[in-house]
Amino acid sequence: MKLFKKILIANRGEIAVRVIRAAKSLGVQAVAIYAKADAEALHVKMADEAYFIGDTELSETYLNIDKIIGVAKAAGCEAIHPGYGFLAENPDFVDACEKAGIVFIGPSVRAIKLMGNKIESRAFVRKIGIPMTEGLTGDIKTLIKKAGDIAFPVLIKAAAGGGGKGMRIIYDPESLEETLESTSREAKSYFGDGTVYIEKFIEDPRHIEIQVLGDNYGNVIHLFERECSIQRRYQKIIEESPSPTLTPEVRMKMGDAAVTIAREIGYSNAGTVEFLVDKDLHFYFLEMNTRIQVEHPVTEMVTGIDIVREQILIAAGKKLDIEQESLRQQGHAIECRIYAEDPENNFIPSPGIMSLYSEPEGNGIRIDTGIETAATIESFYDPMICKLVIWGEDRGIAREKMITALNNFIIHGIKTNITYLKHLLKHDAYINNLISTKYCDDHTIDLIEVIRQEKESVPVYLPVIASCLYDFNKWQNNEAETEVNIWQKIGYWRDIMELSVSLDESEHHFNINRAGNGTYHVHFGDEELAVNLHTISPGFISVTIDDHLYKFHVSDDGVGNGTISYNAFVFNINRSDVLTDHQEILGSLDKKAGTGQGNIVSPMPGKVIKINVKEGEEVKRGDVVIIVEAMKMENHIAAPFDAVVEKIGVKEGDMVDSSISLMVLLSTSSN
Repeated sequence: MKLFKKILIANRGEIAVRVIRAAKSLGVQAVAIYAKADAEALHVKMADEAYFIGDTELSETYLNIDKIIGVAKAAGCEAIHPGYGFLAENPDFVDACEKAGIVFIGPSVRAIKLMGNKIESRAFVRKIGIPMTEGLTGDIKTLIKKAGDIAFPVLIKAAAGGGGKGMRIIYDPESLEETLESTSREAKSYFGDGTVYIEKFIEDPRHIEIQVLGDNYGNVIHLFERECSIQRRYQKIIEESPSPTLTPEVRMKMGDAAVTIAREIGYSNAGTVEFLVDKDLHFYFLEMNTRIQVEHPVTEMVTGIDIVREQILIAAGKKLDIEQESLRQQGHAIECRIYAEDPENNFIPSPGIMSLYSEPEGNGIRIDTGIETAATIESFYDPMICKLVIWGEDRGIAREKMITALNNFIIHGIKTNITYLKHLLKHDAYINNLISTKYCDDHTIDLIEVIRQEKESVPVYLPVIASCLYDFNKWQNNEAETEVNIWQKIGYWRDIMELSVSLDESEHHFNINRAGNGTYHVHFGDEELAVNLHTISPGFISVTIDDHLYKFHVSDDGVGNGTISYNAFVFNINRSDVLTDHQEILGSLDKKAGTGQGNIVSPMPGKVIKINVKEGEEVKRGDVVIIVEAMKMENHIAAPFDAVVEKIGVKEGDMVDSSISLMVLLSTSSN
């Protein structure tokens, strides 16, 4: 085997960083590509070389085959690793690599075409005797006509799909046509292929996948399973290995089935065979992903196998030297995907600028990420920020370690799902393994309410006092910001200060009396509190209040708006006693979609992909008037009342945010 000297990573973010690390562990030079928004990204900094390939549009950057091949040739790369997503399962990209004399670090064109298309893969797997669910294929008219052949509920799925994209569940035929069209449109946008099919939906299934590795000499092994049942919108958010569901017998049968599929297609490199498992532990082939999976770290944590490293070695011609009989699952690993999204607002994407980013540390903690410090999360990429992976001696220990790690994962400035993930793991259904792919559907409303109640139970004085003391004392730390309020330096304090603070939009007034040596007496409503400053460092403060130690993370935007987190809860703070050089100017638009004196605005930055109405048209409350794509998800914006469309202010393809009027509606209601 002759190992590559230099490879190109045709991707971005955490998976690009992951591949670069694997390449460097082998002494292989790594070449990165980047779009304008990624100029300062971690994968660019880590690579031995990096090449700019365009501004924003994916078709001009990470999906541009000609540009990527051109960079690889110019840089003298012998191979390309595609990561996941983008071009990872694009047979045209593999063809282009082969024509350019560049090795594709992945499977063959045949395997990608066969298993990448869900319709063709189902037909193939059925022939070799692997169990699967009923399904229907054809164009949209044919699917509508034949839909009655399979009892509802059914799944509509993108033939070229993956990663939870292009998938909808339908419980009745009335919404079938509209959903087929919407799913096809999403599939066309994300995968370049709008073909969809219908598959029987198994009620309350488990989603369990098997990791396989194959070489160029016909050797295939599996690295056991991952439980991926906890999903939201068919997108996995928590994965673990081993599965707490499988018996040793079923685990062996599923592993053998996955290896059989891979061997029958002559599969080489890393791949994943996904199954649905019903309540009786019968399993059904779902699909095969012909690439590295997002959740591969949990397998690496329990097997000790560096899967990405093996990918590079296999592509270079190395024969697999891992024997199936020698593999064992040691301990338990759990992965949580940290997303920029707002769980309290139907998980709407939350792109924007972070004001603080701090990762948890400790034994058995692994974080796969594409950022080092507070960064900007762009609206035109996937909303996943990073992957937090925990290893423990057993599932219970791993779960507790994950909860602690989530408590110590601090992100300010944007909404995230960190607190939501923590409460998922604390729920009895998870603890007792009473989960399915409907877990989030069944429990999210209750979980959001529990989160709200727990946050409200935090004494208001905790974040308020901590935030103010941090602001008063941060100048004392030599590493803290140098631009501080001049009054802090020359005698800000009076004997007793009366402060007015807004916490999550509620106003609070209290008095602080500084007694010296970091000691304060605080009168907060009916509370009289003895407060001591314990420690302070950039972005962090700990205080004792009535002899109890509390720890907080703090950030601000420099104009009086602060954020403070405590026990994974995030609070927004504004001090009305602080004068700044900036003043926010509020326009006439409300920041919530469907409000604002008839103005419809986008609830997040994104791209207009469909306008369903025309000027002068009448609409009813709840009618979807416009669709905005953000972070690869369609957001259907509905009319908030019966109205006439007076004006449309955008066109399809426009980039928008909450400051842009999408359209103006005039109410036709008599109220």
